[in-house]
Amino acid sequence: MKAAVVKEAGQPPVYADFPCPAAQDGHHLVDVTAAALSRVTRAKAAGSHYSSSDVLPFVAGLDGIGRREDGQRVYFFGPQAPFGAMAERTLVRAAHCIPLPDALDDVTAAAIAIPGMSSWAALTERARFARGETVLVNGATGASGRLAVQIAKYLGAGKVIATGRNAAVLATLGCLGADATISLEQDESSLSRAFESHFRAGVDVVLDYLWGASARALLIAAAKAAAGADPVRFVQIGSIGGADLPLPGAVLRAAPITLLGSGIGSIALPRLLHAVKAVLDAAVPAGLQIATEAVPLAALRRYWENADSLARTVFTPRPRE
Repeated sequence: MKAAVVKEAGQPPVYADFPCPAAQDGHHLVDVTAAALSRVTRAKAAGSHYSSSDVLPFVAGLDGIGRREDGQRVYFFGPQAPFGAMAERTLVRAAHCIPLPDALDDVTAAAIAIPGMSSWAALTERARFARGETVLVNGATGASGRLAVQIAKYLGAGKVIATGRNAAVLATLGCLGADATISLEQDESSLSRAFESHFRAGVDVVLDYLWGASARALLIAAAKAAAGADPVRFVQIGSIGGADLPLPGAVLRAAPITLLGSGIGSIALPRLLHAVKAVLDAAVPAGLQIATEAVPLAALRRYWENADSLARTVFTPRPRE
């Protein structure tokens, strides 16, 4: 079969032949129809993600959409190594296969599952979000952040505040549920004042997709403005703004800030899959929007490092029906 095969550590996968998986008890053989290219998939293929394995060769791809042997259309997660999602066929534990709603198409399902799960799980599993609370999404102009705005609103947020650098995308977030936006393209003092103003008005949950300088500014602003106020639950999800940040210890002593992480490892896998199912079930009735670009898996080399940042690349290993 054809697949995205990682042959060398630190090198991108290549479109090549790979042995087909054989049937195994407790697993499904899945004919793959769609697999999204995500930051996690890239990081695991490069060996730089904290959940990466050093066993080579293997097929790239953490999750996808396909059909089981009985024809059931499913979302699947975590194929059995060395198989992956970016192949014509893969092998997946039965418990890691989730039936899809009929109204949700394969490409959208593949694109929305992981980024949608990131905010749904952060809110419901880590932050213990309650309807009516105020949510601030730091890094809301990426695919995951845009979905986070929509999901927070769908789950009942009383107010959603969105931050980002892309002015054009930031301007569209009001249509997706954002009640206020903050540009990160401003000087440090202006940004701090903007953050402090919102924290004084009340912010219950921060969903942070950036880390780095903007997260530091948010935490310091929360400490200055939220002292003696209701607790702020700061949930760290992604780190595209920087892997580290220098944070004064006094920030966590001066205000009721709870610092949490959300992702593979901090939430049990069955609960992550529960969140994925919730997102997939809600996608159509909630009108969740995500831009997609479906391309043949044979075009792997062209898209692996140069995917459109505003549309989620979805590889289709087999011809689309």
